[in-house]
Amino acid sequence: MKKTVIFCTGLSGSGKSYFIQNMLPTGHFHKLISATTRPMRPGEVDGREYYFRDETYFDTEPLATRLWVNQAQWTPGKPKWLYGVPEFEIRNHMDTNIVYDVIQPKYAAQMRNWFINMGLGDEYLFKVLYFIAPENNFDIAQNRANMPDDTTVRKANTCTPLDFLRAGLDIDFLVKCSADETIISPRLQAFLTKIGRRR
Repeated sequence: MKKTVIFCTGLSGSGKSYFIQNMLPTGHFHKLISATTRPMRPGEVDGREYYFRDETYFDTEPLATRLWVNQAQWTPGKPKWLYGVPEFEIRNHMDTNIVYDVIQPKYAAQMRNWFINMGLGDEYLFKVLYFIAPENNFDIAQNRANMPDDTTVRKANTCTPLDFLRAGLDIDFLVKCSADETIISPRLQAFLTKIGRRR
């Protein structure tokens, strides 16, 4: 039976983390952990939220995705905020379904292409969820921003229908999260229920 890779795409503050923690079938998905060069925030633990690494790591270790999220704001002398999913992180969890939490569709496409290039494309179902940001998502993102340029970087990383077209991705399901409720389609609910019944 094929495993499933779910790409949760949407702006910062659109509800991706809440959905992953509360709406995916318990014990049926592994949330990929990315490596990053950005500083560790208070409360974060290496290997739990991220693998905190230096720029050399991104030049020497095999990665399934590679993101440079502050490229537009970067000037010489500033640190680069690089993100990427190490190949070992996927290979160590190929016995289960996988979920990838990422803002920009082009990085979800990088991940899909990694599976295809590794000859694993036929072994997985790939499903793209587009999280429609609530009206106050910028306030939510701003409350999380606690480093220089953090708010600017979050705003620069877009997730629009045009971004999906440019990435060559189709949207399989829409999700709308707010403080009051999370709205998913009956079709998505049925899909998740089917996964939850697998043994």
